[in-house]
Amino acid sequence: MDTNKFVNRHVGITEEDIPSMLQAVGVKTLDELIDQTIPANIRLKEEMNLPEAMTEREFAEHIAELASKNEIFTSYIGMGWYDTVCPAPIQRNVFENPVWYTSYTPYQAEISQGRLEALLNFQTMVSELTALPLTNSSLLDEATAAAEAITMFHGSRSRTQIKAEANTVFVDEQVFESTLAVIHTRMIPQGIKVVVGDYKKFTFTPDVFAAIIQYPNANGAVEDYRTFVEKAHANESKVAVAADLMSLVLLTPPGEWGADVVFGSSQRFGIPMFYGGPSAAYFATKEEYKRAIPGRIIGISKDAYGHPAYRLALQTREQHIKREKATSNICTAQALLASMSGFYAVYHGAEGLKNIANRIHSAAGFLAGELEKLGYKQLNKNYFDTLLIELPPHVSINALREIALECKVNLRYFEGGQIGISLDETTQLTDIGVLLYIFGGAAGKEYMLEESIPQKVYFEQTFARTSNFMQQDVFKKYHTETELMRYITRLGRRDISLAQSMISLGSCTMKLNAASEMLPLSRPEFQNIHPYAPEEQTEGYKEMIENLCAYLAEITGFKGVSLQPNSGAAGEYAGLRVIRSYLESIGQGHRNIVLLPASAHGTNPASAIQAGYSTVTVKTDEKGNIDMADFREKAEANKTQLAATMITYPSTHGIFEADIKEMCDIVHQYGGQVYMDGANMNAQVGLTNPGTIGADVCHLNLHKTFASPHGGGGPGIGPICVAAHLVPFLPSHPVVWGSDINTVSAAPYGSAGIASITYAYIRLLGAEGLTCATKIAILNANYLAAKLKDSYGIVYTGTTGRVGHELILECRNIKESSGIDESDIAKRLMDFGYHAPTLSFPVHGTLMVEPTESESKAELDRFVEVLECIWKEIKEVENGTADKIDNVLKNAPHPEYEVIADEWNHIYPRSKAAFPLEWLHDGKFWINVARVDNAYGDRNLIPTICGACEI
Repeated sequence: MDTNKFVNRHVGITEEDIPSMLQAVGVKTLDELIDQTIPANIRLKEEMNLPEAMTEREFAEHIAELASKNEIFTSYIGMGWYDTVCPAPIQRNVFENPVWYTSYTPYQAEISQGRLEALLNFQTMVSELTALPLTNSSLLDEATAAAEAITMFHGSRSRTQIKAEANTVFVDEQVFESTLAVIHTRMIPQGIKVVVGDYKKFTFTPDVFAAIIQYPNANGAVEDYRTFVEKAHANESKVAVAADLMSLVLLTPPGEWGADVVFGSSQRFGIPMFYGGPSAAYFATKEEYKRAIPGRIIGISKDAYGHPAYRLALQTREQHIKREKATSNICTAQALLASMSGFYAVYHGAEGLKNIANRIHSAAGFLAGELEKLGYKQLNKNYFDTLLIELPPHVSINALREIALECKVNLRYFEGGQIGISLDETTQLTDIGVLLYIFGGAAGKEYMLEESIPQKVYFEQTFARTSNFMQQDVFKKYHTETELMRYITRLGRRDISLAQSMISLGSCTMKLNAASEMLPLSRPEFQNIHPYAPEEQTEGYKEMIENLCAYLAEITGFKGVSLQPNSGAAGEYAGLRVIRSYLESIGQGHRNIVLLPASAHGTNPASAIQAGYSTVTVKTDEKGNIDMADFREKAEANKTQLAATMITYPSTHGIFEADIKEMCDIVHQYGGQVYMDGANMNAQVGLTNPGTIGADVCHLNLHKTFASPHGGGGPGIGPICVAAHLVPFLPSHPVVWGSDINTVSAAPYGSAGIASITYAYIRLLGAEGLTCATKIAILNANYLAAKLKDSYGIVYTGTTGRVGHELILECRNIKESSGIDESDIAKRLMDFGYHAPTLSFPVHGTLMVEPTESESKAELDRFVEVLECIWKEIKEVENGTADKIDNVLKNAPHPEYEVIADEWNHIYPRSKAAFPLEWLHDGKFWINVARVDNAYGDRNLIPTICGACEI
């Protein structure tokens, strides 16, 4: 093995493994398998035009050179992003720890108790600070959270409002520009009218169902909104407040003055600015919205023996189940960042947060006073951290800017000539001295800072918070690094991640997130850059982003790319909005029908509805393919209204459908566009691409195909790639590019801070390595299919009997013959230390398996051995050797506390429960809860920590 080639570190299968695997599959060569799997008419004729693969050492030097082109200035720009201190034990033990960043969304609660507790800490922190009882476990960013709030309010209107066609939302003019831009993008296609104005002058009318205000507002002023909220409620209108979470440590929380929703960013709770993202948005509301709130809620339930256990609550709200009737298309959120912000609150506790918030506010107040002495005027009467400075007539803003840049300081410059200064946790006395030197110099006055900053409150007492918060034990016990480190480690041991074993989730592509790809994220040159920093300070980011976009365009066969969508679902929405804009530009804006196969991922119909379309479902045939006769018929029937079709390829069933080009031709014939869902792109790269197939736009899940980790449910990046005719309609940004066309995220490049992972993945593998990875992913799936077809059976295969990069195991017959269902198999896998495959999707009663290219043959064989062992256990139930109720499957998983208890109440031995295979003695993964009671958790929703509920 050439140890210098990264492909040999990324791909788990060796050259020596391949012959025996091909023999099991029944082909002579890997190319023969690929020829049997992918239709010949969509295969690429030439190798992708990408740079040569780098060694890991070469890439480390290259990324260091790129990083050096970013200049770190002290940023006082604010506008939603602030410098912060990520505590070292959190960076080291969470952010840089594969146990935390390689885990999946915690659908399987029993093997996710650690991160579920971390996310419950986050929810509790948000609930306490906002004074609202119900929160979710994060959203994508502040701007999209605003749009989600409006959508939730719109869907929750009273019958009277619906009858009166109340479709207007008021947005105060002092909301962040990026938030307003996303609101425009999201509301207009839903038929919601957006009215922007001054909240003090606005008069509520029956057509207004909701209002959005900012606290403190975009210029930093703290406003008294109590009367406004009372007027809104008198009109039956709901109010959502975008709030600075750190400010709520000192300011009266909106939940105490009537807000229906409070949302915002938790970025300043220990998450670097990352040139705009990622960081976790928060969303808090009243209990009456528990079945409408977007995103995921962590709740406390109990396990089979009555022990407290965490789980994802009320999952029937999600788009996987509700599809076009879902309240939101949110899938991936920001779980890793939410966990980090939660640990930030745990580490500091209430008193620590008060100390930080007081330091920020006191520094702002002191600075305001000193600037007044220099002849400047501070315009915000009440403020937390942000000053709005009016310059004296004799001071030139250009001269001041020049001095600031010489001092490596970025300020916010208003069109009207004012200057904004947003202080933060990192602001020290010396920083205040530099600021006063800048303003003194611009005014022609010398200034020497000689005094310390007194702790004072500079806003009116009416705004002061009087209520206690975060008094739960978890916020009091872990304030030393030793205790926090052990707490984080203790939680991590409760979770299965890629650090433990293969995660075979179909349609999720849980591949290696290599250390060399992850290391650049910890570089300060990437972490500490504000998204609105001047271009000359961000040349490293610009070069990396431009190159990455070019690589993704080449890989997909398209001409334009936007990195702005910060999840796959956000990419779906962005792609559909781009299609809508294009159709409107050619006079076809009336087209509003999207054809969707019945097998489509649940986010597809949810995204289509949010983008203002109506969906028409196309049947699938008995082999799992799109029914071409039904497709033609429905395209023809809707030809004057057909806007697009959304197709996943290979299909959600894991099959390369032979008729894909004909589908594209049919849609184009009737004037529609083809949207390709890139969820399964891991089976295309280097062998085919959406452009060659005939699509017009696709999104990519960088957290699937391109090695960015899942983080327990985010962050993700969902860039869209488009054909030439759609390039003019790609998402823009009001602050950076001066346009709000199709803005879908708060930051211009979305989660730019993690784009370096995919950049690294492509540079380390090159065209040959990327193609090799795709081939091996297909080989591994077909190898598992060959091994398991005689026991479980494979639900769908292509015309040549092959699967793509994933396979669906048949479990429906098992239930009929034994009473054992797919959920029992999933839970039993936990006893072997494995995460379950995708459960009952896309076919109910089945398991979908995707091994990826990163797993070794030894791991694949071990997984097969486990599934065959479970198959024998099923047969024991079927033939009566094992009891139909008291058996290892129905009682799985078996937690440690049960196995080691003095009393054992099962008719099978402990050894069969806990050590069914000999190699489990070498390092068993112990589960700390038994099977979780989902129904109890939904009936008794507990979304925050309470004294009686702590585990």
